[in-house]
Amino acid sequence: MYLTLNEMHKEKLRYGLIIVVMTLISYLIFILSALAMGLANENTSAVNNWGITHIAMSNDANGNLSQSLLTNDDIDKTNLSVNQSAVGIAPIIVKSHDARVSAMFVGIQKNNLIDKQIQLTKGKMPNNRYDVLISSTLTQKKLKIGDHIKLGMLGHAVKVVGYVKTATYNMSPIIYGNLANWGDIKGVNDTFYASGVVSNDTKKITIKNLKTYTKAQLFNKMPGYTAQNSTFIFMIGFLLVISAVIVAIFLYILTIQKIPNFAVLRAQGVPGQYLVLNTISETLIIMVLSVVISGILCAVTSWFIPESVPMFFDIKLLALSSLGLILTGILGAIVPVRLITKIDPMSVIGG
Repeated sequence: MYLTLNEMHKEKLRYGLIIVVMTLISYLIFILSALAMGLANENTSAVNNWGITHIAMSNDANGNLSQSLLTNDDIDKTNLSVNQSAVGIAPIIVKSHDARVSAMFVGIQKNNLIDKQIQLTKGKMPNNRYDVLISSTLTQKKLKIGDHIKLGMLGHAVKVVGYVKTATYNMSPIIYGNLANWGDIKGVNDTFYASGVVSNDTKKITIKNLKTYTKAQLFNKMPGYTAQNSTFIFMIGFLLVISAVIVAIFLYILTIQKIPNFAVLRAQGVPGQYLVLNTISETLIIMVLSVVISGILCAVTSWFIPESVPMFFDIKLLALSSLGLILTGILGAIVPVRLITKIDPMSVIGG
């Protein structure tokens, strides 16, 4: 370690440039990870807040809750327990005097499973059929408490009475309202009652002619969700590989330049293991410093990112990314390490 620190102190510019490059790569990986988590939350935050484990819907919906239709007979056959609730989902256009906004209507019943999990940030809970709660993100679209708005095909205006902590479903902000309005908003007749049945029971919902999905399966069935996550995973994976290659190239060049010095040290009796540990410690210091600096940059960035940008800095994910970067850096050090082990002291003695 002494040799490493002494060398880095003497060659500040050289090692500083390496740290800058690795910091930029680390920063990019962290930002992409935050963006991936942010977009994933845009799809799933509402369902995660419901505290459910299973969702039952019609067989022909193919796992898309907004395309599912359950009849009154389907609901009657379920004999809903306290751990189960009917829910109606419908993509809508919200019309107000200031704007038209795309959103997702979620129809629920008072005091049911979902209603009990709703977290208000401002306002009050609905008192009547035509009161609604809107996602706090819709405040950016000039919607506010007290506004009367039109939802989809519903003929009666509804009143905004409260804001819900950032709630989105399949990239759309949510509007919570009365399940009795769901059919009119979606434009279906009275034969249909809801989109599906949600449950927080660990047991699978068994309803004839309906298919049950876990929460994870529901997310994977959302349009674009799997493709989006896979894209980010591959991008982050490629960046980790690139970081390992860059570390290997830098250290290889540095090692080539230091071969005469290493040969002299070997000739003086310094064991090759010491020189190998010196190179690995160099890599470890470079990667740790790069990760720490990029983490600080991410913390600063989070203060300036506007709310409209779906970024979420998850500490666990950042920690895993940091560990991955450090490990790939150490793997990249294998190439110069092999070169060090092959240094022949006689090449120096022999001139």
